[in-house]
Amino acid sequence: MKAIIVLSAISISLVSSDLLAQSKAKDKTAATQSLFIDVHKLEPGKVKFEDVSGAHEKDLAVQKKHGVEFLKYWVDEEKGLVYCLSSSADSNAIRETHKEAHGLLPDNIYAVTPGTEAPGAGGKTLFMDVHEMGAGKVTAKDVEAAHQKDLAVEGKHGVHFINYWVNEKDGVIMCLSEAANSDSVIQTHKEAHGLVPVSIFKVKQGQ
Repeated sequence: MKAIIVLSAISISLVSSDLLAQSKAKDKTAATQSLFIDVHKLEPGKVKFEDVSGAHEKDLAVQKKHGVEFLKYWVDEEKGLVYCLSSSADSNAIRETHKEAHGLLPDNIYAVTPGTEAPGAGGKTLFMDVHEMGAGKVTAKDVEAAHQKDLAVEGKHGVHFINYWVNEKDGVIMCLSEAANSDSVIQTHKEAHGLVPVSIFKVKQGQ
C-alpha cells in the first residue's frame, strides 16, 4: 500500500512539473511575441483575392509549428501586392511558415508597432497608404501624434482611419483607412500634417 501511495505521489509530482513547464513555455512565448507585417510583391494584375485567401488557409494550417499567428491580410489585386499581419517571435519564423505552407516568400518583413484600432465603418473602399520617412527618422510617438491630427480632420474629407503600423528601424509607416477614393486620403494627410504617402493602394481585407 505504501509503495502504491509513493508511486502515485511521484506520478502526480511529474505531471505537475510537466504542466508547470508547459505553462512557463507558453508564458515565455507570449512574452516574446511581436507584431510583423510582411509584404509580397507579386505580378501586377495576376493576383486574385481568392487565391491569397487559399494561401492564407495554408499558412493557418502550419503556423503553430513555427510559433506564428497570422491575424489579417490585405490584397491589392491590380498591383499584385499582399500585406500580412502576424504575431511571431521573429521574422524568420514567418518566412519559414510561408515557405512550408505555399512557398511564396515575402519581399519585406517589418517589425511594427500598431496604433489603436478603430472599427471599420463599412460602405467605402479600403486603402493602405505607405510613408517612407528614412531609417531611424521616425518614432511610434511621432506617428501617434500625426495620427491624432489625421483623426481631427478626416471627417471633412470623408475618410475614416482604422489603424496604422510603424517600423522605426526603416522609417516605414502603413496606414489603413476607408474612403471614397485615394485622393481623399492624401488630402487628409496633407491638411493634417503635410506628410504625404509615397504610395497608396486600394485593398481587400481578409483574416
